[in-house]
Amino acid sequence: MTAIQDLAEEQALTGHAYAAARSDASPSVVAPETQSLAERIAVGVFVAVPLLAVLLAIPVAWGWGIGVSDLVIAAVFYTVAAHGITLGFHRAFTHRSYTPNRPLKIALAVAGSLAVQGPVIRWVSDHRKHHAFSDAEGDPHSPWKYGESFRGLTKGFFHAHVGWLFDEEQTPAQRYAPDLLKDADIVRISNQFRMWVAVTLIAPAVIGGLVTWSWHGALTAFFWASLVRVALVHHVTWSINSVCHIWGRHPFRTRDRAGNVAWLSLLSGGESWHNLHHADPTSARHGALRGQVDTTAAMIGLFERRGWATDVRWPRAERLRSRMVDPEHTRLSRRVR
Repeated sequence: MTAIQDLAEEQALTGHAYAAARSDASPSVVAPETQSLAERIAVGVFVAVPLLAVLLAIPVAWGWGIGVSDLVIAAVFYTVAAHGITLGFHRAFTHRSYTPNRPLKIALAVAGSLAVQGPVIRWVSDHRKHHAFSDAEGDPHSPWKYGESFRGLTKGFFHAHVGWLFDEEQTPAQRYAPDLLKDADIVRISNQFRMWVAVTLIAPAVIGGLVTWSWHGALTAFFWASLVRVALVHHVTWSINSVCHIWGRHPFRTRDRAGNVAWLSLLSGGESWHNLHHADPTSARHGALRGQVDTTAAMIGLFERRGWATDVRWPRAERLRSRMVDPEHTRLSRRVR
């Protein structure tokens, strides 16, 4: 199958067209095509403050400590938010790798919003545009934007990792996500993004305070389970844009430079098996080779068994072998049939 055929299939399966805007999309969602100065300042705050918390982690741990409750709360919120991105924003809403039932759809949209990576409709629009122009002109966050020299790639890495978030021009949702604009549940949650940001920052502190019954417990939970946790989710997700498009292995043929980066796999929920994802974007499983852990795919399997997810697009062995660079020496996971 050619790259053009792959793109056409991707467009059909995700229910959107890259070529033209849809006039019947709902206008009720707040999805401007430009980002105001105030919005860019807000992005800067939500990028810088959690990162500053990471830089202060060692002195804070030394002076204020980190309790078991802080670690548990942080781990729970990390797992929920990170998998809200991988299960919901990415594989369900962007690529239609499976169809969640309505309660699961709402839960995933909320969980992804807790990662503080922007409203769901904006996130999906950006990612669909990325796939339409991956590592070519028009890609919102290619690290190859400024060329292949050391200086150009250094600048490109920063752009792909975080710099693109400050671009004034925004991806038009009417063009890239008309299906989501027609979904009242997704529109509502997307419009509630600021509320979910408040929830993801305040809830860990409230829980920490109640568990320890102290202000100290509330403050340390806010530091570790709100600020540090948000920063970790941010930079793991952004590393898929930057790290996985510069380094990694390429067992499958793609029309871009997406690679597999093993050391990111657990933290990213299997998203760093990025080479297969770009070879077969609608696949519900990204870690399809022997030994590749993909917790997101495991959860999709659980949802399917419980009847919460249908139309799951599991990778097929024949399809994958047709895209392998070296089929004779590349071993598929036993889960792929």
